Formats: sequence, C-alpha cells, structure tokens
Amino acid sequence: MSKLASRTKIKRRVRSKIVGTPERPRLSVFRSNKGIYAQIIDDRVGKTLLSASTLDKDVENKGTKSEQSKAVGELIAKKAQDAGINTVVFDRNGYRYHGRVKALAEGARAGGLTF
Repeated sequence: MSKLASRTKIKRRVRSKIVGTPERPRLSVFRSNKGIYAQIIDDRVGKTLLSASTLDKDVENKGTKSEQSKAVGELIAKKAQDAGINTVVFDRNGYRYHGRVKALAEGARAGGLTF
C-alpha cells in the first residue's frame, strides 16, 4: 500500500468520527512539501469559515517550515477569535501528529483555540 493510499484510509476512518458543528467547527490541516494550510469548516452546511496558510503575507518566509507552521496556527487562532470561535475539533487529515502538524496545533493553542 502506498503512502497516499494509507493516509487516505486513515483520513476516512477519522472523518467518520469527526464532524464540525456551528458551535464547534473542524480545524482541518493540509500539508504539502512546500507549505501548510489550515481551514475552519462547518460540516453541517459544508462551508469553510476561515482559512490560513503559508501563502498569507503575515506568514511567508518566516524561518523553517516548522516555524511557519506555528505562525499559521497562531494566525488561524487569531482569525477564529475575531470571528467568535473559541473551540474547535482538530482534524489532522491522516497525517501523524508530529513535526509541522504538531507545530500548527501548538500555535493554534497558543493563539487561544481550545481542542
């Protein structure tokens, strides 16, 4: 089984249990080789409420990829606080909770999000 197929299998299993509601939306993480992306999603209506990534002007070219990931976490937390969202459910999207995914989560927690 390839890495992508394995991640997709894990992703499907996790997503069957995790659902974002209006009171507690889902914080989804996507990691590519170049950047990291975070979205806050309300699954009841199927809409992305907020997003942040390494492509944002506040984040790009800030040190290592892990440091950029932490900055993305802090940015998404700040945007969520401004929108009145305090608690989310974390969706690591099949990635291991390690490295850049962990850095993003810690940045979001440091920014004030609870999960």
